[in-house]
Amino acid sequence: MSTSYLLGGVPPYIYGDIGGADRWIWLVLANLLALAAVCPFVGSLSDLLGRRYVAIIGACFIILGMIIVSTAQTMNILVCGMALAGVGAGINELTALAATSEMAPTSQRGKYVAILVFTIIPFCPSVLWAQLIASHSTWRYVGLFAGLWAFIGLVLTVIFYHPPPRVNSEGLSQREILAQIDYVGGFLSISGMLLFMMGFQWGGYQYPWNSAHVLAPLIIGFALVVAFVFWELYGTKYPMFPRRILQVPSIMIMTLVITFISGANFFSVIMFWPTQAFNVYGHDPVGVGIRGLPVGFGILVGAFLALWALSVFRGNNKMILVVSSVFMTAGCGALAVARRDNLHQLWGILIVGSLGIGGIVVPASIMTTIVCPDDLIGLVTALTLSIRVLGGSIGYCAYYNIFKSKFTAAAIYNIGGTLLKAGIKDPHVIKETIELTGASLLEPIAQLPGIAGNDALYEAVVIAGQTAYAEAYKWVYYASIAFGGVSIIAAVFLGDISKYMDDHIAVVM
Repeated sequence: MSTSYLLGGVPPYIYGDIGGADRWIWLVLANLLALAAVCPFVGSLSDLLGRRYVAIIGACFIILGMIIVSTAQTMNILVCGMALAGVGAGINELTALAATSEMAPTSQRGKYVAILVFTIIPFCPSVLWAQLIASHSTWRYVGLFAGLWAFIGLVLTVIFYHPPPRVNSEGLSQREILAQIDYVGGFLSISGMLLFMMGFQWGGYQYPWNSAHVLAPLIIGFALVVAFVFWELYGTKYPMFPRRILQVPSIMIMTLVITFISGANFFSVIMFWPTQAFNVYGHDPVGVGIRGLPVGFGILVGAFLALWALSVFRGNNKMILVVSSVFMTAGCGALAVARRDNLHQLWGILIVGSLGIGGIVVPASIMTTIVCPDDLIGLVTALTLSIRVLGGSIGYCAYYNIFKSKFTAAAIYNIGGTLLKAGIKDPHVIKETIELTGASLLEPIAQLPGIAGNDALYEAVVIAGQTAYAEAYKWVYYASIAFGGVSIIAAVFLGDISKYMDDHIAVVM
């Protein structure tokens, strides 16, 4: 995930160099959708085959992806690299969570994973690191940094990670193990999910909802997902999702609902706040990076506290998720008060929202591993990661369409009005100014006819753009309240996992 956090913090530097301002968001979405699509199948594989080689393959995908990203000359190639890195990121995240969960006594699983999450400390200031690297050299070194970090992880995995054989495949020949892999289910789930979510994201963003470019992947993807469901129920002897995965359906289903909803609010912060910190409050690299610190560290601390509490209180998952959902909803919704002149009021709000998000995104995943069969921990972990990203993707699609419509109206009023007052009535100049502001490319605006050489007007246009952005972003946070409300309700009706917290060691890795 560090790849999307790092590169997602510097998109203007990227499309300012290689173009693609109309599709830059796919550098993040491709990473996350690839993660969501492959995770369930890979989680099933890791439960059957073991984590070691799966983890090694995941690190190789990240390294390959970062090589492509760092050398890309067009946005389309960069997006392909980010998709490959997303495959690797999903594999490694689920491996880390599943392997740690398996090693821990059930009552201490929260504490073990709480300690694990501290490994992301170097990437909590990811926006700051990326901004400093891109502003002082080139954004390509951001990809190099992420690739080198993945390479270190690969070397450490190869040298030190040698788990014992899995009980799932003990006594089986290689042919018998391979026969238990649901190849058809993997194909249907990965292709169906990718196509459906790609169509969903294209709609209203790059293409009209009624265009073939949107409808074709939506319809085909939906048909493949339906086919996957029927295949799992009636077509295979060894399904990816065996029915015993729902041995405690009241807890499993409600936790997945909360995970889905938290994914939407997670995206409202990690996808919109870094750009808001840039577009509303100025382009200074250090300033942008510092504005991102409450989010990174808030999510980390929230995850740690919730996970630790899960072990200390031997469950009590309902209260943990209710409190986290309330914090998430209140914090994300309160960001709607943001204006270009009140940044000082937002630090506490960002911390509250981030604490809530952190208290859900990882802890909810660990709660599901406590109530699932021990031999399916990898699959359940992968499922929660996919559900989180799917919720985030759907939430982002809704948020972006709201943001786009509000920004267009606000930009016409504020930027267009500023130019008209200055006597600039050329519709082409007004249109280009709004488009450049929408792409966060301010320097070319200073060269436009009527603005060139007029520093006062340029500053007025920049301020008008910041005001327009602030007007648009607040509607994203208003919309997040609805998602958060559903999460609170689901948490209230969540079953108790205390009786599943007896000490035992799960089937190891």
